[in-house]
Amino acid sequence: MREFEEGDRVRVDIPDVTDPDNEQYHGEHGTVLAFIEDDAEAVTGREQDSILFRVELDNDETADFRRRDLRPPLE
Repeated sequence: MREFEEGDRVRVDIPDVTDPDNEQYHGEHGTVLAFIEDDAEAVTGREQDSILFRVELDNDETADFRRRDLRPPLE
């Protein structure tokens, strides 16, 4: 079971300032559009890493994130 489902509002949380996506995405909000499965679990050993969440951000940009980069939205 996924914590977020299609249609859920989410907030991108990438607090590591050395992460290349921090400046562009940290703190952005959006809506989960879809899930994309890959084989990242084979590298990380964590099942949850094998799912990318495709998110349409409030600025109309679409980006893919791992579960570790998403949180519930700020109200």
